Amino acid sequence: MGRQSSAWITSQQKKRWPLLILLLLSLSTLIAFLIRSTFESCSNSSSNNVGHFVREGQEGGTQNGEAPTPNPLDFMKSKLVLLVSHELSLSGGPLLLMELAFLLRGVGTDVVWVTNQKQTESDDIVYSLEHKMMDRGVQVFSARGQEAVDTALKADLVVLNTAVAGKWLDAVLKEHVPDVLPKVLWWIHEMRGHYFKLEYVKHLPFVGGAMIDSHITTIYWKNRTKERLGIEMPETYVVHLGNSKELMEVAENKVAKRILREHVRESLGVRNEDLVFALINSVSRGKGQDLFLRSFHESLKLIQEKKLQVSSIHAVIVGSDMNAQTKFEMELRNFVSENNIQGRVHFVNKTLTVAPYLASIDVLVQNSQARGECFGRITIEAMAFQLPVLGTAAGGTTEIVVNGTTGLLHPAGKEGVMPLANNIIKLATNVEKRLTMGKRGYERVKERFLEHHMSERIAKVLKEVLQKAKSHSHS
Repeated sequence: MGRQSSAWITSQQKKRWPLLILLLLSLSTLIAFLIRSTFESCSNSSSNNVGHFVREGQEGGTQNGEAPTPNPLDFMKSKLVLLVSHELSLSGGPLLLMELAFLLRGVGTDVVWVTNQKQTESDDIVYSLEHKMMDRGVQVFSARGQEAVDTALKADLVVLNTAVAGKWLDAVLKEHVPDVLPKVLWWIHEMRGHYFKLEYVKHLPFVGGAMIDSHITTIYWKNRTKERLGIEMPETYVVHLGNSKELMEVAENKVAKRILREHVRESLGVRNEDLVFALINSVSRGKGQDLFLRSFHESLKLIQEKKLQVSSIHAVIVGSDMNAQTKFEMELRNFVSENNIQGRVHFVNKTLTVAPYLASIDVLVQNSQARGECFGRITIEAMAFQLPVLGTAAGGTTEIVVNGTTGLLHPAGKEGVMPLANNIIKLATNVEKRLTMGKRGYERVKERFLEHHMSERIAKVLKEVLQKAKSHSHS
């Protein structure tokens, strides 16, 4: 994360642009230098803006003459793996697949990436992400070319990322589909019902295995595919995610966190003593930014009505798209304007680098709606920064947050608006509860949500799928 700070802030406050430009020119260099000099294990490669990802060659190391720690993925050295993504964007699915690519490259795996969708992101984003991969030795091919077909046939393993990526099989491999299915690992992240279409997942029962990020999502998929589509899931593995070494190094560096906190808050116009509740996710109705703002507004009214003595509280929405200006985002901004809370609510553009915001806030809000998040990577990242989490009692959040211990859960939907407002008040008025929950969340991350935990879990899955593929080829 050597350049973690170089793209750390985008604000909608146009009147602050001159200050922001000055800060970016004069301070980001200082912070980048601090982080690089402090984090001696970080690489200086040009790809280090992607804060979640492990550095190539960091699979082991020595300290004080100790033997290098073996990487559980070492058995993947020299194997050929094809990664098939439904898109290349700043959303969770593609970034997780990129992380897997870099973990595999770190042990010497030959990795090929294809994207099976016309890009909806700007050319700059696609170009940047592709070059991050190529800089790390990942080959990027066209999803529809003969190279992709040849690679799929030669590969030791093919990873389909998300249910939607299943369309690639028939569209590209055609008559070769039966030859490839036994070595396919299908990594599923979706929780929404509209992904259960036979055209997407008709080959699912015949692949080498499926990998899903939470137990609750696995149960949902097994039940839904059987009841709605009349098909059975293959052998399915649950793999909880883990925080990268780079993110943990920032989270555990008090000096870096203090500098990031000071300058992010200054750019937002938030004082050090103010309390900041942030929702960090792509802006969409399913992520619940609208209901969070309603809860935040209700909490402001409760503070005023009850005459509570609390520090000034602020809400930050990280994940906006200033260029798109979608109908939903305009709804959010109109709500803020209509209720005259512009001074308390701040919108920040979507970004790959979340660490500066996690360093600058006091509480994370994970407000994903309906069935919630399949896992919710930002939740464990926030816990690494010793932040309590206010989350919906749905999806993978319930497998991460211990209600009453590392955070507080509330119902999804409109019925969760007032409970979330009350939980905001609880944490705003009780500093000891905030700090204790944050510390316990950090301890939980150290116990089960680190990079090596994730690598160990993935390694077990890959070994089994590779063995099945090998047995099938010999039968």
